[in-house]
Amino acid sequence: MELYGYPLKAKFNQPRPPPPKVLPATSTMTAGYKNRIPYHPESFSMPWMPNSYYKAAALNPTLSPLTESFPGLPPTKIVPFISERPNGVFSRHSLDDWHRSNMTNYKESETTRHNAERLRADLTRTIKDVYQQAKRTQGESTKNLGERVNDIEYWKSELCIELDAMIRETNSLTDMQKRLERALADTEGPFQVAHKCLLNREKRMGIDLVNDDVEKQLITEIKTIRSCRERLQQCLDTVNCQLMCNKEARQELEKDLADKQMGHHIDSKCYQLKNTSRGIHYYKGVERVDATVSVPETWARFTDNNIFRSQSARATSAKLRASTESLLMGTADEMWRQFSKVNDAFTSRITETANAKSKIQTHLAKTRQEIFQIETKIQVIQKTIRDKEVQLKVAQTRLDERTRRPNVELCRDAAQIRLVQEVNEINETLRNLHQCLRASEDMLQMLVCSKGVLEHDLVVKNNSLFIDQERCMGMRKSYPSTVQILGYV
Repeated sequence: MELYGYPLKAKFNQPRPPPPKVLPATSTMTAGYKNRIPYHPESFSMPWMPNSYYKAAALNPTLSPLTESFPGLPPTKIVPFISERPNGVFSRHSLDDWHRSNMTNYKESETTRHNAERLRADLTRTIKDVYQQAKRTQGESTKNLGERVNDIEYWKSELCIELDAMIRETNSLTDMQKRLERALADTEGPFQVAHKCLLNREKRMGIDLVNDDVEKQLITEIKTIRSCRERLQQCLDTVNCQLMCNKEARQELEKDLADKQMGHHIDSKCYQLKNTSRGIHYYKGVERVDATVSVPETWARFTDNNIFRSQSARATSAKLRASTESLLMGTADEMWRQFSKVNDAFTSRITETANAKSKIQTHLAKTRQEIFQIETKIQVIQKTIRDKEVQLKVAQTRLDERTRRPNVELCRDAAQIRLVQEVNEINETLRNLHQCLRASEDMLQMLVCSKGVLEHDLVVKNNSLFIDQERCMGMRKSYPSTVQILGYV
């Protein structure tokens, strides 16, 4: 391979060595230059000049007249390449110089190629490292985004659970508020009835105008109803305030949940972005813009505080509902007991027939309650019998299946003994339950008969006591029931 354009240093400034008288043999010359160390010219220590190298390498050497290289010399004064002297040939360099020049060129070419190969390997390794670093960095960012999406999903689920619980609690408290309002409105009727009873008793004449126990009980009933109304009103105000607190906590949860949903949408979109995704652009300087307002600790603490505030509000609301329920039960029971006392006082002031009627009413109420309890107990016994029958079926099915065991496997083991005992025990239990059921049904028939007798007797007594109970007891029969006072209707 020939190397064109390589800058070689000329040797014109050195004295030409005297020509040898006798040329050495070819083998001697070959052995002489092959064992020599290559000559390193000064060009190896010179700085690298790529422009000069490429400009020189781009030139194709051609033979041209010497007059073109030396335009100032006349043709007659140009030194010929070959001396016209008959004694020898004119030469610029020695053969050793030629071999050394070739070796130097080979060495320099080899060094340059080695450097180029090393540079290419370094570039390949650098490019590979750049791709790996970019892939690792992008993978870490994607992993962090995935963890962030999971964190947002966790807090979203917590917020949804708490929001649903808060909505249920608010609805329950709203129902309790409506019950309070109905109960408060239902106390107006008994209050007016008590006042009318007092006014009607003022129309008594003569000795009957006495401050008897009926009048005292009516005054106590008015005070009781007024006290219950005040407590119900205070409780209603507290419930209204708690509803406002619940609504505020709910709004905070909804706002936080909406923010979480938007953040989840954005982070999910960022998590799904790839190098081949559409819609990716340059946003110069965006990494220097810090628009964050929180850190992961404060971010999680904010949602946790919202959930804790909602839980506290729910706990307070639940306690308030329980206390309100207790208040409704207490006020209803208190007014009902006072109402019963007034009725008892009225009953004691009526004639002997009225006393008998009052006792009949009491017995009728107890009988109805007992009928209800007996019917409930009968249902329980019937359900127990059904359950035991199912258990008996299981035990007998097991025994029947075990009879199909082959040969020596028909072993009277502990399981067989226990199954037989279980069947006997269940049969005994079923016999007892059927006896209890028959006794309960017989008692129910007797109670129904007794209730019919009492109701018939009550109709008879009502006809006799129409005059005595027309004014007061007639009005007091319109007193709202316990269910109405508790606000269930």
